Amino acid sequence: MEAKAIAKYVRMSPIKLKPVTDLVRGKDLNEALNILKFTPGKGSEIVEKVVKSAAANAENNFDMNPDNLYVAEIYANQGPTMKRWRAGAQGRASQILKRSSHVGVTLKERD
Repeated sequence: MEAKAIAKYVRMSPIKLKPVTDLVRGKDLNEALNILKFTPGKGSEIVEKVVKSAAANAENNFDMNPDNLYVAEIYANQGPTMKRWRAGAQGRASQILKRSSHVGVTLKERD
């Protein structure tokens, strides 16, 4: 059995989210939540929210024991990029890329 949660179109670059996801991959649920709670930055708050959602899905939808759960799979993939324009040098326009991400978590039970 596995429980999943996905946050789509998160307005943060996956480059900023991937180091946070690497911290908790393979960890027990309680340990992962503690790591995310004390990791600075907005990326940890987003990942923590998705992990908590997956834990709630596991407990309420699949009757899993939260003490036996671990982070089996976690990813932060690239979402769509919004393209914006800003005034550049010598009357030109320079492009600004506002990136977004899709964050997904899969929790499984240890035997």
